[in-house]
Amino acid sequence: MNFPLPIKAVVIDLDGTLLNTAPDLAHAAELMMADLGLPCPSLATIATYIGNGVSRLVKRVLTGEMDAEPDAALFERAIALYQKHYGEHVSLHSRPYDGVLEGLDAFKTMGVHVACITNKAAAFTHPLLKDTGLFDYFELILSGDSLPKRKPDPLPLLHACEFFKVQPSELLLIGDSLNDTQAARAAGSPVFCVPYGYNRGRPVSELDLDAVVPTLAEAAKLVVKKS
Repeated sequence: MNFPLPIKAVVIDLDGTLLNTAPDLAHAAELMMADLGLPCPSLATIATYIGNGVSRLVKRVLTGEMDAEPDAALFERAIALYQKHYGEHVSLHSRPYDGVLEGLDAFKTMGVHVACITNKAAAFTHPLLKDTGLFDYFELILSGDSLPKRKPDPLPLLHACEFFKVQPSELLLIGDSLNDTQAARAAGSPVFCVPYGYNRGRPVSELDLDAVVPTLAEAAKLVVKKS
């Protein structure tokens, strides 16, 4: 990979890349487990559960395992409680990471298309982006329930390519996890990862990616608008 990388569009993950949402996700889990009369994992543990959508997060909190299935009736009660609590407190503590606003401003100044692609449901994505002042940066916002498939499937990235009328090789994904790198590779797009997010507690340097970028501001320095 040669830098600066020529691109026409950049798509950015939400949880763990744009915003530190773990405190609010964990707070909703604490309230859910209290309602159920069950002990709740720590914030550090819950942070490793983030990245595959709310349903999987709730299952991980209930079981203490990454891929286990809880009792179906318990899960139905739990997911309803979780969605209620998270909806009420979606942006209580969530804030942009250092360098996010500078990076978004740099991409805008550069003149590349900017999108947000997340596995979070739209009911949470839009209020969260609006409350944190990021909503207006994006020409396209794709949530976990916007399309039939979500990351790590390449569909959201390919949809963004069609929307912006660019080739996959001209679209950069910036994320924080295995989901992001798998989606980018499947789409045929370059991918950068930030090291501060929620990659199930694993270092992103282990992933198949093109660069580890300390901030979005630094990521912007590695790309140039393709003419």
